[in-house]
Amino acid sequence: MTSFLIPIATILVLVTVIISLIVSAVRNKQNQNMAKDQKTLLAEANKRLANNPKDRGALKIIADVHYDMGNYDKAMKTYRLLLDSAALDSSLDDFEINLNYGLSCMHCKAHKEAYKALAFAREKNPNRFEINASLGKLEYLRKAYEKSLAFLKKAIAVQPDHEESLKYYGQALFKLKHYKEAHSYLRQRITSHPEDKEAVFSLACCYYELNQQDMALKFFSHLRADPLWGPSSALYAGTIYQKRQEHDKAAGDYGIGLKHETIQPGVHQELLYRQADAFNHMGDLPHALESLNTLYTMNPGFKDTENLIKKYSELNNNKKLRTYLRSSISDFNTICRQLTNVIIPDAKIKVVDIKVFQNNYVDMLTEVRARKWEDIILFRFGRTEGFLGELSVRELYARMKEVHAGRGFFLTPGAFSTESTNFVEARLIDLIDKSQLMKLLNRLDQ
Repeated sequence: MTSFLIPIATILVLVTVIISLIVSAVRNKQNQNMAKDQKTLLAEANKRLANNPKDRGALKIIADVHYDMGNYDKAMKTYRLLLDSAALDSSLDDFEINLNYGLSCMHCKAHKEAYKALAFAREKNPNRFEINASLGKLEYLRKAYEKSLAFLKKAIAVQPDHEESLKYYGQALFKLKHYKEAHSYLRQRITSHPEDKEAVFSLACCYYELNQQDMALKFFSHLRADPLWGPSSALYAGTIYQKRQEHDKAAGDYGIGLKHETIQPGVHQELLYRQADAFNHMGDLPHALESLNTLYTMNPGFKDTENLIKKYSELNNNKKLRTYLRSSISDFNTICRQLTNVIIPDAKIKVVDIKVFQNNYVDMLTEVRARKWEDIILFRFGRTEGFLGELSVRELYARMKEVHAGRGFFLTPGAFSTESTNFVEARLIDLIDKSQLMKLLNRLDQ
């Protein structure tokens, strides 16, 4: 039985191959005949034009043949000659001429001319797939995303699987910040066209905006080396890491983005600014300053770059201030103890209690004995720069009453508001701002 099956299978394979060869030969023959017919039509039409340069019928034949052959540049030029005549000559179909001219222009990227012709054709047939698909793409390129969606929706209704229309529909949704809707279209696009880097980038941005950070990071990391989308992708990837307090990884991604030869100015500046911030959080002030100085040469007015350069330079050059602002709580408590002795010299100071408030400030309750007096004093050592308002000082005053402190000191690397200063005028609270704090720090270990 088996011996009979083998020859039958072989015969079937041979028959299939022969049929395939015959079909291929027939198609080739048909294509050759079609090409021969098209050449004949062109020759006859050109002969008619030689006898009568105003022969619009001949021009129409030439335009149609070039269009059918995919010679869109020649078709576009020939249809253009017929546009003005089409409205006046009843023998010419002005809808077909405008349609084919517009589609030829699309192939040749003559978008302005394409839009005008296709808009004219749409007035006569608003449901034609090619018209709505092309106008949808053109409106997207013109950044008229709402109009683009309207055209593309009609095109997709006719051909639900048209890849280009689906692509631009998803991109238009993304541009309009409809991230949840855009996601499914973009995901479908990159499944069939993984080489479409713009779709990959847009999808990654959708994940980012939808707070699916792991998925966003996966795609952004994949794109970091891309010459076009790499800088922006590195910026996003670094931002995700920085939100997670993984500043070393963030700095690395920003560095990858900055290695690209071509970077949009806005992205370039943001990469440098955030790289400096990442280095700053890592305690690497020299590299933070290097990034900021490079940014300053590009755009001196970018955000607070100038102020940050001054701030980081000061920290980099002043170890005591750097310890006060950046050290661990243990080291910070040590320097605070030292400051109490500078603030109240020639006295015996005993620390009774220390309370840490989220690394923003430390309250140090002390018993102080001097030669002629003794008191309970509350020291508040702030680490937050910027202005402190009256509320912060009122909180200290309430805390003093709670612990029965007779006097208070509030130290800050920033400044106090006028309201704060007014509040302590009739109270035993001393406000020590950055300039005074710097003098006290300079007196340590002298």
